[in-house]
Amino acid sequence: MSRLRIVVDRVSDWRAFYPSDDVISAHDFLSELSSDAPAQRADDAPQPATHVINLCGGLDYLGIGYYVSLLAQARGQKALPSVETLNQLSRKSLIDMELGGIRVLLEELTRKGALPAPQGVTHGAGKPPRLDLLLTFGESADPALARLARKLFERLPCPLLEVRLEGRGDHWVLKRVRPQSLSHLAAADEDRFAQALNRHSRKVWRTPKARRHYRFDLAMLVDPDEALPPSNRTALKHFIREGRRLGIDVSLITRRDEGRLAEFDGLFIRETTSLDHHTYRMAKRAEHEGLVVIDDSQSILRCTNKVFLHELLKARGLSAPQGRLIHRGELRQLAERGQHMRYPLVMKVPDGAFSRGIVKIDGPETLVREAERLFHDSALLLLQEWLPTEFDWRIGVLDGKLLFASRYYMARGHWQIYDHSGARTRSGGFATVDPSEVPAAVIKAALKATRLIGDGLYGVDLKQLEDRVVVIEVNDNPNLDAGVEDVVLGRELYRRVMQVFLARMQARRQPVLG
Repeated sequence: MSRLRIVVDRVSDWRAFYPSDDVISAHDFLSELSSDAPAQRADDAPQPATHVINLCGGLDYLGIGYYVSLLAQARGQKALPSVETLNQLSRKSLIDMELGGIRVLLEELTRKGALPAPQGVTHGAGKPPRLDLLLTFGESADPALARLARKLFERLPCPLLEVRLEGRGDHWVLKRVRPQSLSHLAAADEDRFAQALNRHSRKVWRTPKARRHYRFDLAMLVDPDEALPPSNRTALKHFIREGRRLGIDVSLITRRDEGRLAEFDGLFIRETTSLDHHTYRMAKRAEHEGLVVIDDSQSILRCTNKVFLHELLKARGLSAPQGRLIHRGELRQLAERGQHMRYPLVMKVPDGAFSRGIVKIDGPETLVREAERLFHDSALLLLQEWLPTEFDWRIGVLDGKLLFASRYYMARGHWQIYDHSGARTRSGGFATVDPSEVPAAVIKAALKATRLIGDGLYGVDLKQLEDRVVVIEVNDNPNLDAGVEDVVLGRELYRRVMQVFLARMQARRQPVLG
């Protein structure tokens, strides 16, 4: 579990709140960091990560508060706000870039009455109307503005943010966003700040004896409402249990916790990923904060788009289904070209998942009809040869090594593993087998394909047709379900995943300054 330090200008600034050993003055904190003593001797046991909540003033460039975050990060500690956030807050152009989509949200909140109409707000003769808000760890005093507060905190993570909205005609614009120090907090806001701090970090009010000592904190991103999640509930429990046995405190988070990512040492995505999606955005933010991320944003980018994968596999000489790309501008010519194609074929949208966005084409008329339908959502489609098999191989690869091997069978009476044609999604059976039962050519092709993507967690789908092994696709964030992929390894599967996180987080823990 992370060690918490709450840094204030003077310890007396904390007198309104419950006493805590976590509170330290900026002078004492900087004295600790500037000490010539090494951060950790080689023979010492690794220390828990330190999470620094910086409540100082002087957050402008090279001010005392700025140095608190700067030197904390230099020592491998996690600072809130980070130096990157402080640099953004100091330059309006960077704020405008980061908060480009806020205006739409302000208009929506005004339309729904969460914000008053600017015409009804006065601020002195001849002055434009304005509203001032104080956000505490991404929370607003007005519950109706919770979305705005959370969005601002996600983009500019800072414990105390002072926000000014200015009326322009019938709408509000973001006039100013700046950090606030604890010493300038009004008495009326102190209770709200303390409650928000308590919610933000559950570690604050525990006494040292009550704390369990974990070396690292890992966030596991899930969507409780997802119909087909990458890991079922039992698997999630196994990850948590095996992680804690290795000294990793594994916590479940959702998309609402994006602003808390800096609290953790790693992010494990157990939610179906997509590029135009919060999973990709959270992977990018976590990487920016220095977290170990599986799967990383580059893997998401390379795996979720079937067009990219098709071109990548073809360029590197891996055996893949024969096919071609078609673009929206070819729709008129498709009917004529379709007369000369060999059927059946398979048409795919670039970012389909779980057999969605994949259709079987049995003739020229179906080709034109389905292309016209799918072109509504994508400018490019992938047309490939149809390769019928009883099952697909799914080879799980983690950190460049084989993790599991399964046969995924087609849904009964259907040509895909998942059948979405009815009211309920049906899937075929599975058989997770010992790697010794897998043809060597299948494993070799899977490992070679993942080396083109990265060193994360992948599920490679392959078809075997006599002596031909074909890579269908490489999936980031593959399923790891209790009772399916863990049939051979059991709990060892979850332990291996956590061991990779442990090794990578240990490597990241090395301090920048000695």
